[in-house]
Amino acid sequence: MIKDLTIKPLKQGIGYSGVFSAMASNCEILVESENPLLATQVIESVYKEAKRIEKKLSRYLDNNIIHKINNANGQTIKLDEETAQLLDFAFTCYQLSDGLFDITSGVLRKVWHFDGSANIPSLKQIKPLLELIGLPQLAWSPPYLTMPKGMEIDLGGIGKEYAVDSCLKKALAIATNIPILLNFGGDLICNRARYNNQAWTVGIESVGGGESAIIALKKGALATSGDANRFLSKAGIRYSHILNPITGYPVEQAVRSVTVAAESCIEAGLISTIAMLQGQQAEAFLVDQQVKHWVQV
Repeated sequence: MIKDLTIKPLKQGIGYSGVFSAMASNCEILVESENPLLATQVIESVYKEAKRIEKKLSRYLDNNIIHKINNANGQTIKLDEETAQLLDFAFTCYQLSDGLFDITSGVLRKVWHFDGSANIPSLKQIKPLLELIGLPQLAWSPPYLTMPKGMEIDLGGIGKEYAVDSCLKKALAIATNIPILLNFGGDLICNRARYNNQAWTVGIESVGGGESAIIALKKGALATSGDANRFLSKAGIRYSHILNPITGYPVEQAVRSVTVAAESCIEAGLISTIAMLQGQQAEAFLVDQQVKHWVQV
């Protein structure tokens, strides 16, 4: 038995659920199987994979590859295959977003603290940090990375979505045909419809007085980006935690929430985040991408 993992029968329908915490999120696994041993194996495999990825990629932990990168002090380091693939994807995100999706922008957290207060940093505080932002400053020749001293990377913008996809693969390696749904803090994926071809029922939480939505999902992923709980407010102006890495300030006129449907969670997460970075043009951007989406303003 795993201490911080709770497994119990589903309240409705056939199967079992597993609940645990990882990556600052409540994580849930739903497995439709009458076999308790099989369901437990699936749930435990998801738990172990989620914890592995968190331990490896969290910038909050020491002795992992992210800590090694961020403390290399300008020295060249060799990345493992998994981290190298994620870095390649981060460069793709940067290019697709015209520089708005930048994994080096995490240094802005040194002056921006989204705690609901009115503490807005000054340009004098922000400006020195802008010199430490910009993915093209990294010398990346896979698998070798050289990053200028003082810069940092943070894979938090893609890590949880990557974990959701990777965890589903681990689950399906054990049980290929049973219905499985993973939900990590609102980023979720399922491999197929429930038994009797019933859709999984997924809710999108209302923010800012908007209407909640109920989605019927039979296969694929959903990812949500938003500022429901992280913001600043001063003189009647709400400052979103979605920061523009070019200016160092929150995206102007940002929508409150964007949810995107896609085949994979990492794809849905990328599109929803880039949409948030578009500010009031989020809806137009999503229409151009021809993806199914839900926007709350």
